[in-house]
Amino acid sequence: MGGTFDPIHHGHLVAASEVAHRFDLDEVIFVPTGQPWQKSGRRVSPAEDRYLMTVIATASNPRFSVSRADVDRSKMTYTVDTLRDLHAQHPGAELYFITGADALASILTWQDWAELFELAKFVGVNRPGYELNIDHLADHLRGMPDDAVTMIEVPALAISSSECRRRAAEGRPVWYLVPDGVVQYISKRHLYVPAQAEGNGSVNRGPGGTTP
Repeated sequence: MGGTFDPIHHGHLVAASEVAHRFDLDEVIFVPTGQPWQKSGRRVSPAEDRYLMTVIATASNPRFSVSRADVDRSKMTYTVDTLRDLHAQHPGAELYFITGADALASILTWQDWAELFELAKFVGVNRPGYELNIDHLADHLRGMPDDAVTMIEVPALAISSSECRRRAAEGRPVWYLVPDGVVQYISKRHLYVPAQAEGNGSVNRGPGGTTP
């Protein structure tokens, strides 16, 4: 499962669990992006922080693991590089790449996109009721297996990382939106604190407040 995970939240975890169940996957590998090319214009938390939050969030599920493949990459993160690395690490495995349906809709803009379908099957997860038009992909998917791209709805995806960041920046709680350990990590590291607050040395009580 690829993503920025800034921060990882329960929507990501529910989506991964649902896809693992539907496709009978042996393992779900979370791959936090290193230097995400799609988000080059936005401030992104340090890769090591995002990696550690993902480790904390997934630790209790034996089916989940976290890869440093992209975090340790010294250049921009492209999905094709991630999948090449995973193929090398897991020869013979059938790979499914799980990502947000909105991101998947733009797959034709991804680096070496034609090779991607040779490396993995793609699963786009989406929140119920969200209309996503992928008709523009039809011509490019013609001739491929029916399961080359699958879209599924996951109710918990009503949670978003951007909303979690906004709440944390405002000093509002993110309990129950992200795993407890991630709440504590965000607070300890003062992640998502506005730059002005960092500059003058003031820090609010953080995303956890005093109690759940």
